[in-house]
Amino acid sequence: MIEELADLWLARCESELRERRGAERQREAGAGPKHDLVFTDRLLVTLVHLRTGLPHAALAELYGVARSTISRAIGEIRPLLAVRGFAVPDDSGVRLRTLADVFAYAEAAGIRLRSDGAETQVRRPKAGRPGRRAFVSGKKKQNTIKTTTISDGQGRLLWSGADRPGRIHDQTAMRTEGIAEQFRLHPKVTAEVDEGYRGLANEFPGQISAPPKKPKGDAPLGEQYAWREMRRRQSSERICVEHANAELRQWRPLQRYTGSREDYAATHQAIASLVSDRSARRPTRRKPSTELVPARQAAY
Repeated sequence: MIEELADLWLARCESELRERRGAERQREAGAGPKHDLVFTDRLLVTLVHLRTGLPHAALAELYGVARSTISRAIGEIRPLLAVRGFAVPDDSGVRLRTLADVFAYAEAAGIRLRSDGAETQVRRPKAGRPGRRAFVSGKKKQNTIKTTTISDGQGRLLWSGADRPGRIHDQTAMRTEGIAEQFRLHPKVTAEVDEGYRGLANEFPGQISAPPKKPKGDAPLGEQYAWREMRRRQSSERICVEHANAELRQWRPLQRYTGSREDYAATHQAIASLVSDRSARRPTRRKPSTELVPARQAAY
């Protein structure tokens, strides 16, 4: 990761210096005051902060620098992690950065996607600020930011984004992000979703599978048992995306985000890219074949 991001960080620093000077460099590279934290330490500080949520002041005491130095380092490295994209399982050289990449990869590899929404509690906006109620989730009864997660059949993260205020419905977030349009552009891509995406399942019946509708109370007992079994099977096919969301919630900032809501998207994308790196290294589990083969006759 150091080799991957070092050149990007240096290029960004040179660009900022160029804008500040308003002219080309007059001295050789490396001249002038040195950084209090080298790039490796800046990356480690950012990773520790994203993983544990350790405050900037505590990290400053550990490294013996000012708090502003830590804040500046995290502000520089976090955007670089956010734009890395998502790792492709069994292929370390390819990364998925857009929804179009995800759907093209799923269509080419024949992967059945799993999609679900996740909510992270955030600070309540100040009184009198416009749109204050937009973050109140009808499900959590808290101020949240809602994201959409897409994984494969083994719970390996392929994409996470579509950050929207908690009051927006899961299905609305998918439509405004363009996920529904991707299903229209890739008719061979299929997905498993939960009850919140019933409208999408009705719109794309051959591609999106949602839990079956519950029968009425006076329905025969056999019909109710059949509904429970169908729901159980659909849930077992979709539970892997819940595992992907659980991996994201292991990182402290996504359990309860206490920073500025304007920085949540970059924080979430940075963490999701790191989680995808770890999940992509899990080997693909091959299902045993159920094809019948003739038994070899024993020789007597």
